[in-house]
Amino acid sequence: MADARTRNRYFDDLFSTPDLAWMGQNTNHVPTHPAVADAMIRSVEAGEFNAYAPPMGFEALRSAIVTDLGVSASSAEALVTEGGVNALAMICKARAKPGTTLVTTDPTWKWPCLFAEQAGAKVVQIPIYDPSVQYKLTTDALRAAVDKRCAIIYIVDPNNPLGIRYDREEIEAFAEIARSVGALLIHDCTYRDFADGHTPVLKVAPEGTVVSLSFSKWLGLAGMRIGALVAEPKLVDEFAAGSTSVLGASVVAQRAAMAGLAVKPEWMKDVRRIDSANKAMIIEAAKAAELRVPIPVSHGNFLVLETASTGVSPEAIVEAARRDGVMIRQGRYHTATFGDRFIKVSTSVPSAWAERFCDNLQGYIETARTLNDVPALF
Repeated sequence: MADARTRNRYFDDLFSTPDLAWMGQNTNHVPTHPAVADAMIRSVEAGEFNAYAPPMGFEALRSAIVTDLGVSASSAEALVTEGGVNALAMICKARAKPGTTLVTTDPTWKWPCLFAEQAGAKVVQIPIYDPSVQYKLTTDALRAAVDKRCAIIYIVDPNNPLGIRYDREEIEAFAEIARSVGALLIHDCTYRDFADGHTPVLKVAPEGTVVSLSFSKWLGLAGMRIGALVAEPKLVDEFAAGSTSVLGASVVAQRAAMAGLAVKPEWMKDVRRIDSANKAMIIEAAKAAELRVPIPVSHGNFLVLETASTGVSPEAIVEAARRDGVMIRQGRYHTATFGDRFIKVSTSVPSAWAERFCDNLQGYIETARTLNDVPALF
């Protein structure tokens, strides 16, 4: 438990930092839409938190999630979860077994890999940090990595941390490959609201596939812990049977999610405008600091900045920024293989935070050169 306690103290210290600029976890810090704040306040004032929520989520929210995803309510339904990570844990618990494999990319989001390993499955990661494949998983690579042992294919789209997006034909091909070996395809669509031309797998292959969603990123409800999975009813039944969240997700969070979906078009227009402006600003600052931006058109709310030219480690730059009250992420959080190449910076934040990062980026690099020991980072 030593590492768990160290990790907890690390984040407790971050929360205790006055005016911290959260620019490492892809969370949304654009000021909350008034309708969302009002929904939470009204829920608290009504004392709704005194009661348990429906175990699968309020019916109005379940319906709204399916509608927002753009799939047919006759072929799919939503199960509301305590954050997107809970949805993924539930799915992995149902399908990952000893003797099976979970196939994903490298980089990917690491927690489903952990869940699969905890269940006794083997994780197979396909390297994609490669410009020759446009930093994307190819159908040939996926086909070569799966066999009858494959229980789960896990695709993060847009990819965290790279920000690449798969097109409709690629998603169709991934689903076909999953069907060929009897695997479940998980389409992690956490960042889809920041992407242009995104296609949820349920639109092209509604059987044997599941979409996971989060309200942490686009709506800024990370601390409220609310997400969902969407799949055909028989899969929802399968996953729900193994759920540990039998008393439902936060009532207050669900009220906020419903309000957010109701104002989503106008809200995301503003969020994406701010996000795009921050990306442009950060790209220019990175170039001035001679950092390479391998994927300047990111479909997520983040950017990868390659640090090789600096001669210092990503961890040292992250620690230097932390000392200035700016939280960014080191590449090794995402990938052991490629993590020494980059830092990741979140962009759905107030413009003042992005300006602060840009103004001080060169200074972070210079400070990093003086650091001999960097504390544990998470």
